[in-house]
Amino acid sequence: MKELKKILTYIIPYSFQAGLNIFFNVLSVIFSLFSVAMIMPFLGILFKNQNLIKEVKDFQFNLESAHEHFNFYISKIIINEGEAKALLYVSLFMILMTFCKTGFRYLALFFMADIRNNVIKDLRNNVFYKILKLPLSYYSNKKKGDIIARMTVDVQEVEMSIISSMEMILRDPLTIIIYMFALIFMSFKLTLFVFILLPLSGIIIGRIGKNLRKVSDITQKKFGTLIFLIEETLTGLRIIKAFNAEKKVKKRFSYENENYTNVMVKMFRRRYLASPLSEFMGTVVLLILMYYGASLVMGNDENLIAQELITYLATFFLIIAPVKSFSTTYYNVQKGLASIDRINYILNAEINIKEKTNAKSINDFSKNIFYKDLSFAYANKIVLNNINLKIEKGKTIAIVGQSGSGKSTLVDLLPRFYNVSKGDIFIDGFSVKDYKITDLRNLIGNVNQESILFNDTIYNNIAFGLENAKKEDVIEAAKVANAHNFIIETENSYETNIGDRGTKLSGGQRQRISIARAVLKNPPILILDEATSSLDTESERLVQEALTNLMKNRTSIVIAHRLSTVVHADEICVLKEGEIIERGKHKDLLKINGMYKKLHNLQIFS
Repeated sequence: MKELKKILTYIIPYSFQAGLNIFFNVLSVIFSLFSVAMIMPFLGILFKNQNLIKEVKDFQFNLESAHEHFNFYISKIIINEGEAKALLYVSLFMILMTFCKTGFRYLALFFMADIRNNVIKDLRNNVFYKILKLPLSYYSNKKKGDIIARMTVDVQEVEMSIISSMEMILRDPLTIIIYMFALIFMSFKLTLFVFILLPLSGIIIGRIGKNLRKVSDITQKKFGTLIFLIEETLTGLRIIKAFNAEKKVKKRFSYENENYTNVMVKMFRRRYLASPLSEFMGTVVLLILMYYGASLVMGNDENLIAQELITYLATFFLIIAPVKSFSTTYYNVQKGLASIDRINYILNAEINIKEKTNAKSINDFSKNIFYKDLSFAYANKIVLNNINLKIEKGKTIAIVGQSGSGKSTLVDLLPRFYNVSKGDIFIDGFSVKDYKITDLRNLIGNVNQESILFNDTIYNNIAFGLENAKKEDVIEAAKVANAHNFIIETENSYETNIGDRGTKLSGGQRQRISIARAVLKNPPILILDEATSSLDTESERLVQEALTNLMKNRTSIVIAHRLSTVVHADEICVLKEGEIIERGKHKDLLKINGMYKKLHNLQIFS
C-alpha cells in the first residue's frame, strides 16, 4: 500500500478541508446513531412495555448516563402527557436527528469536492512537469502512445478508482469504528460474534482484490498500445493510403482492440463481483446474528430484550452499508493502484541531466566551443568516438556525412539534451556541465529539418519561449526570415491560427516561421539541422536566404544533406560511423578525393 500512501500525501496541502470532512462525517455518524437509538423507546411505547423511570442520578459524560437520562425524560412525558404525545415527540426527535445527519453529510461532501479535484489536478501537473524535465534519452525507446496513456487514461483511472473513493477511505473506517462501539455498548455477546464473522468476509474479498490489480495493470498496458497505434496511424495516414495498407493497419488495430476488450471483460467481471459478494456476506452475517440474538431473547437473557435486539439489528444494518462500500472501495483502489504503478514509472524515472548546485551563469561566450576527446554511446552502441573539434566564435562549421553517422547526436550534446559518455564539451574553457542548463540553452538557437510548430497563432509561434516579446520585434524577425510577406496575406495576419503542427502552412512557410523564432531569440550560437533538405527549389532559395541573414555575426553549426548549402562554411567536418574522417574547406576537401568528394559527386550526378 506504499503507492496509496503516496497518493494520500497529496492531501496534505488540503489538510484543513480534510479535517472538516472528517469532523462533519463524525457528526453525521453520531446523529445517525441517535436517530436509530430512537427505535428502542418508540417500540417500547408502541408495545406498552417501556420501563418508566421516575428518578435519575446526576448526569455523567458517558453513554450509560445519557441513555438513562433520555429514558427518564421519555418516562416523564408518558406520565404527564400520555403515550400518544410521547410517540409524537420521539418521531419529531428522529426527524431532527435525521436532518442533522444528512446536513452534516452534505457539509462533509462539500469539502471533499475541493480535495478530490485539487488532488487529481496536482497529480496531473506533477506528471506533466516530470515529462518536461525528463531528458530526451528517456523517450528514445518509449512509445508516445504509452506515455500519453499514462498521462491521461491512468491519471483518469486514479481519479475514478481512488480519488472518488477517497471520501470513503476517510469516512468508512471511522463510521465502522463508531458503530462498533455502539454495538458493544448494546450487547457485548452479539458484537463478539460479529468480530468472528466479519474477518472471514474480509479474507475472501481481499484475495479477489489482489487479482484485480494484476488484471488492471495488463489492461492499462493494452490500452497504451491502442493509443500508440492511433497516434501512429494519424501520423502516417498519407503513407497508409498511398500504399493501400488500410487492410493491414485495420487488421493490426482489430487484433490489439480484441485483446484489450478481452482483458477489460475479465477485469469488469471481477470488479462487479465486489458489490454482490459483500452484500451476500453481510446478509449471511445479519441472518446469523438474528438467529443468535433471537435465541438469547427467547432464552430470557437478562441483558437483552426484544426492542434492544431490534435496535441492535437496525444499527448493525447501518454498518453493512459502510462495510459494503469499503469492500467496493478496496476493489476500486486495487484497480487504481495498477495505474499508480504506471504513473510512478514516470514520476520515479531518474533525471540524469543534472545541474550542479553552484552552476555558473552564462549570457554570451567570447572565445570558442571545444569538443574534447568526446565519445557517446547509447544502449551499448557507440554513436560518436573520440571527437575533437574546436569552433571559434563567429565561425561556421558544417557537419556532413551519411545517415546514421552521428551528425545530429553531435549537436544534441551541446545543449545537454544527452550526457556525454566520455570526454567533454567546453565553452570558453568551462565544461557545459558547469553552466546553468537554462542559461546554456538560451545561448543556442535551433532550426531543424522538421519544423516543430504548435497549434496556435503565427505570432505566438514566433514568440514561443519569450514571455515579453514586443510586436515590432516579432515583425522584424519575420522580415529577416522572409516570412513577413506571406504572413500578412493570411486571413488574420500574425493572429492566424496555423493548425495542428502548422498544417495550414506549406513546408517552406513552416520553416521560415521556425527561422523567425530563432531570429527573435537572437542566440550567439546557431544549430541548423538539415534545415533545407525537405524543401522544393523555390522554398529552399527563400529559406536559404533567410538562413544567411540569421547566420550573420553568429557561431553556426550546420548539418547539411545538400552540400551546396555549406560550400562557404569556414570548416567542413565529414563524419563516418561516429568519427571525423575528413575536415577542411570545400575546395580543399574536393582535392583529397575522399568521402566528401564522393558525396559531392553523387549529388551532382543526381
